[in-house]
Amino acid sequence: MKAGKANTSPEITVFFDSSRCIHAAECVRGLPEVFDVTARPWIRADHASAQELMEVISRCPSGALQFENANGVPEIPATPTTFRLLQDGQLEVRGDLSFTNAGGETMFGTRAIL
Repeated sequence: MKAGKANTSPEITVFFDSSRCIHAAECVRGLPEVFDVTARPWIRADHASAQELMEVISRCPSGALQFENANGVPEIPATPTTFRLLQDGQLEVRGDLSFTNAGGETMFGTRAIL
């Protein structure tokens, strides 16, 4: 299972891991009717189609937002893995990723900012 809180609709489950969020706001700009930081819960997966959600979630550079379809199938990682140096010096990574933190915990994802 993905880390963070889950918000489910009949077609898709959206996961949010606040510890990974860099507040790029791609979600808020992409689907403000779904991602509304003034509402509780702030993610309302039933306010858009699964296709719209997958499109916008895939723009999240940090991977704080992830998804699984109704059958539990997660986002398919980009291949090959890509690295992009951003203007602020951060490195955007997309692909089939695994990270081990200082505490020895391994996390998996499809997107990250380093």
